[in-house]
Amino acid sequence: MIETIAAVNQAVNSFIWGIPAMVCIIGVGLLLSVRTGFLQIRKFPYAIRTTVGRMFRKRDASDGAMTPFQAVCTALAGTVGTGNIAGVAGAIAIGGPGAVFWMWCSALLGMCTKFAEVTLAVHFRERSDTGEWVGGPMYYIKNGLGRRWQFLAVLYALFGVLTVFGTGNATQVNTIVAAVDTALLEYGLVGGSFLPTLNLIVGILVAVLVALVLLGGIKRIGSVSEKLVPFMALFYIVLSVGVVVLNFSRLPYVLESIVAGAFNPAAFTGGTIGSLFVSMQKGVSRGIFSNEAGLGTGSIAHACADTKKPVKQGMFGIFEVFADTIVICTLTALVILCSGTQVSYGAAAGAELFHHHRLGSVRLPLSGVPVQEQQSGAPLLCGVCSGSHSGRYHGSWSAVEHRRHLQRSDEHPQPHCIAAAFRHGGAADPRLF
Repeated sequence: MIETIAAVNQAVNSFIWGIPAMVCIIGVGLLLSVRTGFLQIRKFPYAIRTTVGRMFRKRDASDGAMTPFQAVCTALAGTVGTGNIAGVAGAIAIGGPGAVFWMWCSALLGMCTKFAEVTLAVHFRERSDTGEWVGGPMYYIKNGLGRRWQFLAVLYALFGVLTVFGTGNATQVNTIVAAVDTALLEYGLVGGSFLPTLNLIVGILVAVLVALVLLGGIKRIGSVSEKLVPFMALFYIVLSVGVVVLNFSRLPYVLESIVAGAFNPAAFTGGTIGSLFVSMQKGVSRGIFSNEAGLGTGSIAHACADTKKPVKQGMFGIFEVFADTIVICTLTALVILCSGTQVSYGAAAGAELFHHHRLGSVRLPLSGVPVQEQQSGAPLLCGVCSGSHSGRYHGSWSAVEHRRHLQRSDEHPQPHCIAAAFRHGGAADPRLF
């Protein structure tokens, strides 16, 4: 049964996030950007002033609404976190470092898409029977396009309900559990037999905390979000910047692998990922999963804002995508690629990849990257020295798990020569070590 569900999900996922999604998401973002004269670039300074400036202004919202800043924090609370860790890790593992570049591109166009979503949500919102503001794609389809297109609003609401069980709940809880399990196992605080019980405890604790917030209504949701999200984002950014600074020597090559790997992923993944479309697909899809630009779900929270200026609230949408993807997702990618985390390209990965780096690793021949060993104790790393970045292993790829191009340490006679690290059944190459 599980295999059947997985097979159906894979088939649907491959179709939805194939060419149709690339055309719709990138095409719509490009169309909106052209029609607005690339508003997200022209008005970006104004968007930052409007959003960041309101962080330090206290005001109370009217009944049944939340302040504009609470609205953007509520929207960010649903995006910052899972997509920034599990999404970015998965994009790099399956699409290579170049997926980050396509994530940037989708975010640049997504800023304008999110601006349009938020503006429409606020403009076409309505009051519920309880007096609260309600809005979102289903409302601006119904109120903006007329009764002829009301069936689309019904379909969106239906699929939206199904979505919240997956990307809205299951993914978040799974990521939390994976992160907790990995951290505790890494430091030997728990044994593998205790994990099922631990997962149940974590699940119950998360459910209780979420219930305490949701049962308080829209006011409590906004109040908790405006206090928690800025602290959470700032704390995450500071720690991520710290990891990047500690591994600053690898940064130039990492940036090169992101940009060049977007157009030639095989050169930076040892041939494991040879398709440019795969890199683009994973970058765009995981970027959308993170910032929700084009999905419309983020605009539902913005529709509750106590404001009479839809366009001004739309500026919060530009800031939201920028903070979520351009800042936080980029820092996550740099932490993974700079820190020496071993990436098994072509295999799915999530939050556990983000936890596998070491800030204080022992200095080894390959810039302090931990070298795994076989059971016999022989190192599993072998490299091919090349003056260019295309050093590839020409053996059978079925027995190869590419790790990453790594720069040699100062002890090597050719410290600036780039080596491609692979894991296979052979011993270490004496020319490399």
